[in-house]
Amino acid sequence: MYKQILVIAVMLALLFVIAAAQAPAEKKEAAEMTETDSKPLPSRGVVQIAVVVRDVEKAAKTWAEFFGMEVPKTSLTDPPEDSHATYRGKPTDARAKLAFLKMDNLQIELIEPVGEPSTWMDFLKANGEGVHHIAFEVKGMKEQIANLEKKDMPLIQFGEWTAHTGGCYAYFDSIKQLGVVIELLENY
Repeated sequence: MYKQILVIAVMLALLFVIAAAQAPAEKKEAAEMTETDSKPLPSRGVVQIAVVVRDVEKAAKTWAEFFGMEVPKTSLTDPPEDSHATYRGKPTDARAKLAFLKMDNLQIELIEPVGEPSTWMDFLKANGEGVHHIAFEVKGMKEQIANLEKKDMPLIQFGEWTAHTGGCYAYFDSIKQLGVVIELLENY
């Protein structure tokens, strides 16, 4: 578990360095784009790094001890009739147990897959526990899904939650381009 925490810390440091170095280049590239090009991702920044785990209660305790914070409560995602979850374009009954560790500038989300098919269970079976995705907050989810699919980043899984009106998430297969799954969150 501590190895995973170290990996996330290194990833965060790299994200900040890359973002600082690319900012001027991104502005120039955006100005040179034509209307037929896909658009850059309009985001408010990284809001979450997620780790898939086998036992969310155990992982939440370990992470909380590592950061010296209170152990977060766990919750179960909404049932399929409320979440309208799809996996690779088809409805899925898969759910997840979640725990959120709130840091100053982002969340660490711990995900224990419950049922399948899901991107979480696929990841756990293929890789074991580890960093699953980096999440960005966006507006206009439908437009952003189309935008990322134009970048050859297909939608893997989509769902909604009832705790926030109109809240939804979308995972994209961006491994080839970015080395990690990307999640978009709207009304987060």
